[in-house]
Amino acid sequence: MFELAQPWALLLLPLPLVLRLVLPARRLAGGALDVPERIGAMLGRDQAAPDTRPRRASAENLLAWGIWGLLVFALSGPRDLEPVPALKVTGRDLAIVLDLSGSMVRDDFYLDGQQITRFDAVTKVGADFARRRGGDRVALIVFGSEAYYAAPFTFDVEAIARRIETAVIGISGRATNISDGLGLALKRMASSDAESRVVILLSDGVNNKGATTPRGVAALAADMGVRVHTIALGPKDLSTAEEGENGVVDAATLQAISDISGGESFRVKTTDDLVAVTDALDRLESTDSQGLAAEVYRDYWPWPAALAALMGLALAWRETA
Repeated sequence: MFELAQPWALLLLPLPLVLRLVLPARRLAGGALDVPERIGAMLGRDQAAPDTRPRRASAENLLAWGIWGLLVFALSGPRDLEPVPALKVTGRDLAIVLDLSGSMVRDDFYLDGQQITRFDAVTKVGADFARRRGGDRVALIVFGSEAYYAAPFTFDVEAIARRIETAVIGISGRATNISDGLGLALKRMASSDAESRVVILLSDGVNNKGATTPRGVAALAADMGVRVHTIALGPKDLSTAEEGENGVVDAATLQAISDISGGESFRVKTTDDLVAVTDALDRLESTDSQGLAAEVYRDYWPWPAALAALMGLALAWRETA
């Protein structure tokens, strides 16, 4: 809906006329000049020619009035109220807890026919997953030997995705401290008043550090009403691998974490599995809720102001021509 932000500014339109009536007329000083007779005759012939000055002055007056009218119109603030698509708001806090232990460097995944590391697969698919969480408040926790709060809860899912893409293995140590990673997520959620609180926990190893057990932290999550969805990443798991084999995932513990907290557990052996898991999580934690409607003003004052500036240049050119 078109409107004026400051309609009272239109009262300024007759201001030049008012000033002309109120202020006294300016008197131009006159003078006489004696010139030779021949030059005087030439001047006389020029004065006898048709005078174009009235037409010139009329055009300049029109330009001046046009400039003044456009400036007053710009000052009145023409604008239009436009609706904008509302951000879907789910009322959900979602924490992504990402394993950055040393085992993530193993290159036993394939993407588009090329062999890649577990870390490369997770960062690509995890970033895509984060970008699809519009409407959620998303946070990122990374863990290895220690757990770190990599990004606070925010609606800026693009920032979370970029943080996942720029994560570095080893920054949090080389061990696998699942308990601390999940515990830090719960600590950040303790003060949250969101309607739904969810943790996505991804690990490719066995909990081998920390003073608490993953099952104990999962019980705390259940008491807090936080669902924990777990993703067990890696071709081999602890129950089927040979004794002493490295790079295996404790799928049973991750399954127990999700069972205790009321979440879902997923087993991922290939990149296709990982993509399927993120799609399944999208269905489990959908973002279909509608947010608050929003309207913004689109300002149009720069257009009349710019036109007034161009007409001012034209008026200045005519006066110097």
